[in-house]
Amino acid sequence: MTSSFYSVGEIIPSEQVIKDITYLASDDLKGRASFSPEIDKAANYIAERFTEIGLKPLNNKSFFQTFTVNKIQPQLHTITLNGQEVSLENTALATTIEQLNWQSKSAQVHLVGKDDDMRKTLSELNLQGGQHLVVINNTHAKTFKAYQGYFNRGLTKLSLDHQGALVLVLSDESEIKNYSVNASAKITQQTLTNVVGVLPGIQSQEEIVLYSAHYDHLGVTEDGKQIYNGADDDASGTTAVLNLAQYFAQKGDNKRTLMFSAFTAEEIGGFGSKYFSQQLNPDNVVAMINIEMIGKPSKFGAGTLWMTGMDRSNLGALLNKNLVELNTQIYQDPYPEQGLFYRSDNATLARLGVAAHSFSSTQLDKDQHYHKVTDDINSLDLSSMHKVIETLATGTQPLVDGTATPTRIDKAEVRAKGKIY
Repeated sequence: MTSSFYSVGEIIPSEQVIKDITYLASDDLKGRASFSPEIDKAANYIAERFTEIGLKPLNNKSFFQTFTVNKIQPQLHTITLNGQEVSLENTALATTIEQLNWQSKSAQVHLVGKDDDMRKTLSELNLQGGQHLVVINNTHAKTFKAYQGYFNRGLTKLSLDHQGALVLVLSDESEIKNYSVNASAKITQQTLTNVVGVLPGIQSQEEIVLYSAHYDHLGVTEDGKQIYNGADDDASGTTAVLNLAQYFAQKGDNKRTLMFSAFTAEEIGGFGSKYFSQQLNPDNVVAMINIEMIGKPSKFGAGTLWMTGMDRSNLGALLNKNLVELNTQIYQDPYPEQGLFYRSDNATLARLGVAAHSFSSTQLDKDQHYHKVTDDINSLDLSSMHKVIETLATGTQPLVDGTATPTRIDKAEVRAKGKIY
């Protein structure tokens, strides 16, 4: 690209940045919901940009990494406790099993009393897997209703390898002498697509630096009248991936292989990154720079950003060492109570030991647009976003040229994913 596209001092052309995010956050894409025709339009745009940039498809096949997921819609038919039929209004079901015909002793029974921690109990059972009947005291009715609403919407699973079920019953019964459960689940398969491009390394091709973002969002409102454009979440991160790919491709001096991935289905469970992680050896991934919501200034000022899980590897320290020349730094996640390390696509690779972190500038405690229809391009600070992308380009250069290698993440210290929901 000629220098006329650059403003003075720019290493990445702001004109292209604006062009990319304007399209990805446009009304034409109707919020890029998973399984929608519009998310396919977004995927085609990303693939076309990868082609223009000169990236190669993963495994020399296609930029599109297409896979299927299982959509599971549960249906409880009848439940009895101690010989009495329970109203289905007081039940909930999460299952990866098509038919449940439980009689006493078919499942493990758990009682959640009024002083017990319901969320903790369900989380532990989810990690454990298997088949469980959970009888929950009415003091937890509000929390129960939240789980009921979540389970009623159905589950999406990448695989059905872990067969399990959780049946919840809201009841003050304190002793379960006998029970029966009759339930089913309708399981259908649907297709999803990641978009992955590769810039082969000129020296250490087996070593991979991964730049990623998710390109899906929430689609439209139930009445179809308003659009969740997802400009910040995460058209901003996808725009960064595209422009970092262009920047490093034009430099052409990457010693390591650079991989650029636009993940699908982050908003419905991170299935894009889960599938992606199964298509390569995670031991070859030196670092994952996952870019999530960089469209607005962070609490540290315009053009600054922070990363999740800074204490889990020395990646942040390595990047900051290279940012001294810019008189800036990448800050530690200022919202540890939000559990953000586990809420984006980096978590999947982190569970496999990769120095995988998410980089963001969002002020989640103050953001009035998060998962709202107002998250459109007018809510962004494009100048701040552009500076963040340039900071990532400079900061990650030692990873690209092979002079810096971060420590691996301790897999044992990363919370596992649930097996049922």
